This record gives sequence, structure tokens and C-alpha cells, in this order.
Amino acid sequence: MDAIEITQSGAPDVLKPARRDRPQPGEGELLIEVRAAGVNRPDVLQRKGLYPPPDGASDLPGLEVAGTVAALGPGAEGFREGDAVMALLPGGGYAGFAVCHARHVLPKPETVSFVEAAAFPETAYTVFANAFEAGGLRAGERLLVHGATSGIGTMAGRMARAFGAEPYGTAGSDAKCRAAEALGYARCLNYREEDWAKLLGEAGGVDVVLDMVGGDYVAKNVSLLREGGRHVSIAFLRGADAQFNVIEVMRKRLVLTGSTLRARPAEEKARLTGEIRRQLLPKLSEGLVTPVIHETFPLADAARAHRLMESSEHVGKIVLTL
Repeated sequence: MDAIEITQSGAPDVLKPARRDRPQPGEGELLIEVRAAGVNRPDVLQRKGLYPPPDGASDLPGLEVAGTVAALGPGAEGFREGDAVMALLPGGGYAGFAVCHARHVLPKPETVSFVEAAAFPETAYTVFANAFEAGGLRAGERLLVHGATSGIGTMAGRMARAFGAEPYGTAGSDAKCRAAEALGYARCLNYREEDWAKLLGEAGGVDVVLDMVGGDYVAKNVSLLREGGRHVSIAFLRGADAQFNVIEVMRKRLVLTGSTLRARPAEEKARLTGEIRRQLLPKLSEGLVTPVIHETFPLADAARAHRLMESSEHVGKIVLTL
């Protein structure tokens, strides 16, 4: 099969087309013939040598795919050969075929293209697990998302709206802020030119923060959270160390938490898959949480896709096609 290998740690050009043996599905696994694969920040970190795959996972990058079931391993249930699916992977998505445990696979709605389906799992699982489960976001509440035009940001805005919450965001340019607002954000602030923490605090604050930035943003997030607010960290682009006022946390009874997705146990991912199938797939079928697609690239052009990802000029998701 065709695949994209990380030949060494480094810049996007270390991603090279290669030929690999087709993987075989193990106990409870499906073999998926890949039609499209999502590109995500963790792929970039893996390429740089900063985010190694979990034990037993493929060394190829790629955490989400859409395609058709090519074969079932022993004991795999719930799907048949030829079914159109989308899957959350621990790795191996940049390839013509990928294996995934059947309990981490979702049926692809007919209303969604393979490209859109490939852009769904990583962002939807991340937002659901963090903003809605850990953050407890409810209808009528306000959600603040840093990086509102990223793949996660665009999905978070749509999911918040779909469940009756009101999304607010930050982005790095006026054009990106207007794009976020056109996609459903109530307000998006240019973090390079506006004091977003002050302005959002004056506007009444927020109930939940989905933070991909870390560093000095944490104290600002804490300052604008309402009583009983929840702060959920999922990345740390400005650093993993943060200082904030603990008295403010105590006074407002705040909750600070965070998580990663890739390293979660298989049972936990299976539980999340069940919840997403029950709560999100109907909204995906209705077009309420369809991923925003910025651009697609052929699999062989994965290096170009990574360069675009690192430029941060995209709005929504970048997808590789086969």
C-alpha cells in the first residue's frame, strides 16, 4: 500500500511517500481502506520527534481516517465489509489501509463526504471529552475557545451551538475573527491587537474555557471565568508552566482540569465512541456539526499539508485524500 513515512525528526520535508505491507486486523479490529485522512497538530509534533506513538501503534502518522471496511479481524463486531466508516486511530492514518479496533469506529452518515468524515473524529472526540464531559458545558452557558479557527476551534463552535451554548473565541487576525463569527461564534477577538481577557470579562465572562495555549493565558482565563467556571487544558502552545491566583480559584469555586486523547485507554475510547455515536452522530447527519474543510491534498503531498498547518493560515481542517 502507499503510505507516508517520517524518515527522521524534522521539517515537513522529512515526510516521504513509501510502500508498506498492508496491515492485518487483529482481535476485534477492522481493516479500513482509507479514502481520506485528517491532518492534526499531534501529527506535526510526532514528525518533529516530540510526540511518539503509544506502544503497539503504527509508526506512521495519522489519527483519524474515513473509508470502507476491507476486512474484519477475529471477534470484530458491529460492521460488515464495504461499510462506510470513520475512525479514531492511535496512528497509521497516512496510508492506503489502516487498522482500528471496531469499538473506536463510527458509521459514516450518508449526508457526509469521506473528506468531511475524515475530519470529524479527532476534533469531535476532543471537544466532546473536554468541553462537554470534563468542562460540563450546558445549554445557555458561554464557552471560550482559543484558536477559534483551528480544526478543534471550528468544531467547538459548531458543537456549542448545536447543544445550545454560546461560543466566544480568540484568533490571530481580524480576518480570522470575522471567519469565526461567520461560522457561529458570538464574538471573536484578535489576541494580537485586543485585550481579550478584559473585554470578555467586561462582557460578563464565560462558564467554560477550552484552552490550547497555556502559559500566561491561564491566569487571564481564570480572571474571566464566572462562579463555578471550568478551565480545561488540552495543549500548551505558550508553555506548560502557568501562574494564577489561587484565591480567585477558591473564591469563584473554579475547576481546573485537562487531558490528552491519544494516550487514553482503549476502554475509555470505546466509551467515548458510544457517547459520540448516541449524542453527536444525529447532529452530524443533520449538518449541525459538519467539519469545516480548509483544503485537501493528495496523500503524496503530506509535506505541503504540514507546511500549511504550521503556517496557521487555515480556517478549519486540512485533509489528505487517496
